[in-house]
Amino acid sequence: MAKRWKVVVGVLVAFVAAIVCGAFVQAGDVPDVITINSSIYQQHTKGLVQFTHKKHAEDYKIACTECHHVYKDGKNVWKEGDPVEKCEKCHTDATIKGEKKLPPEQQKLNLKLAFHNNCVGCHKKLKKENKETKAPTTCSKCHPKKKAQ
Repeated sequence: MAKRWKVVVGVLVAFVAAIVCGAFVQAGDVPDVITINSSIYQQHTKGLVQFTHKKHAEDYKIACTECHHVYKDGKNVWKEGDPVEKCEKCHTDATIKGEKKLPPEQQKLNLKLAFHNNCVGCHKKLKKENKETKAPTTCSKCHPKKKAQ
């Protein structure tokens, strides 16, 4: 079970980074901050996340392969310099309510779970290791309130 959780988290981290970075973007070409805005959703129910890519990569020393991935035979074969695809290329399920009740294989395809398991999972792990960390673990800390239209 623990191995499965690690694989799921690893996959999700990679997808988050991939969607954040956009299609076929090389590491040097990535903006400091990336707005996560997936076209898989007709409408976003929460404010868009501003992902601090540079801070995560340089300041926090998060390895590229923690987020970026291409799985073959259960192993991540993606390496730095390889093309980066948007997460939604593979994570095509747009279910946003009841996504945790989906069958396991469909959960792997769910974009919301990919982001949340990866990002929130990592942040919760950090908080468990160091209660002083400022890694956000609540919705409003990553998703700003939507502005009235």
